[in-house]
Amino acid sequence: MRKTTRALLLAGTVAATWPAIALADDAKPAEPAKPAIPTLGDVLGASGITATGYLDIAYEWMTTSGTFQSTSFDSHGNSILVPGGANSRVFDYEHNSFNVQQAAITVAKQPTEGFGALVNLTAGKDASTIRSYDENMNDFDVTQAFLQYAHGPLTIIGGKFVTLAGAETINPTTDTNYSRSILFGYAIPFTHTGVRATYAVNDQLSLILGVNNGWDQLKDENTQKTAEAGVSFTPNKMLSFSAQGYSGTEQVAGAGDTHQGTRNLVDLVATVNVSDQLTIIINPDWGTQDDAVDLTTAPSAANMDPRKKATWWGVAGYVNYQLSDQWRVSFRAEYFDDKDGYRTGVIQKWKEGTLTLAYMPTKSVELRAEVRGDKSDQNSFLDTDHVSGKSTNTSIGFEGIYKF
Repeated sequence: MRKTTRALLLAGTVAATWPAIALADDAKPAEPAKPAIPTLGDVLGASGITATGYLDIAYEWMTTSGTFQSTSFDSHGNSILVPGGANSRVFDYEHNSFNVQQAAITVAKQPTEGFGALVNLTAGKDASTIRSYDENMNDFDVTQAFLQYAHGPLTIIGGKFVTLAGAETINPTTDTNYSRSILFGYAIPFTHTGVRATYAVNDQLSLILGVNNGWDQLKDENTQKTAEAGVSFTPNKMLSFSAQGYSGTEQVAGAGDTHQGTRNLVDLVATVNVSDQLTIIINPDWGTQDDAVDLTTAPSAANMDPRKKATWWGVAGYVNYQLSDQWRVSFRAEYFDDKDGYRTGVIQKWKEGTLTLAYMPTKSVELRAEVRGDKSDQNSFLDTDHVSGKSTNTSIGFEGIYKF
């Protein structure tokens, strides 16, 4: 009986104290959360610095070798085309080849007031094309590097920066086709080194003035400078217009050519946003170069180095249609008249049409498939046998872009 009583008393005691024990455990303070480690983006964002980049890889197949023939003269002084000319595409000129076109990163701090800076580095095959004449790094290019000062409506940059001209850019993420246009490669420059001032008159109108070393020159090849001027006007969300001009004494293009002459360029871009899905762009260009080699006149005893004022002009048109959030189709057609052969090495009238289908599975990835046809009024495209020429070139291209 005593054992039973003790057991009952013990059980009662435990039962009485159990809620208190449970309550004590529930009331135990939780361990403090460990502080999250800030990401690189958090650190850069807090300091006002942005870091962006992209990787551009592609495959290209063409029916020709990817180079032009060049104008020469036979023993009778007749103009002929011979192998050994310039590339017939600005970037995608390698037949049946996979390539890392570009791997680029841009680090910038560009406040709306005060000082800032931007550095844009590009590696890959395209770097050998966009690099300045006096740079020796084939697969790497300091595409942009400039200081910036902003105050109110005025922004001034000094250093190396991309050109004002053209509807297309070096950066593939802002283009809609895989291959670049004829005008991008042969009518306009890529970059300049100098000073540029932009004044925003209002939300619709901006004026640009600058002075630089010339076309694609990190170090000036002469003591003369090139002036640039531009105006951009966006009256509404549907329309935007820009006009750019360059003028200055430039070294005449060509291996070993020591001549200099005035080079002028006028570039216009008009964009019409017909709807949220449909955009139409027109881009005409006109340029001249004084004291260029005269490819229409054979050297003679009386004139061993014939010269003339070279002229080139062209127009490109774009139709871009956003089929859905993930799919886009883009069509480009253009015509280029290298009247004196100064830009391509061949006196020719050259036209092309390009159709590109783009798929964006995520915001960071874009995949493009492209078909392009080129036609010249001359047999300027060097065939894959590297002996004969053709007047046409057909290509297909596939491109993958990752943005970060």
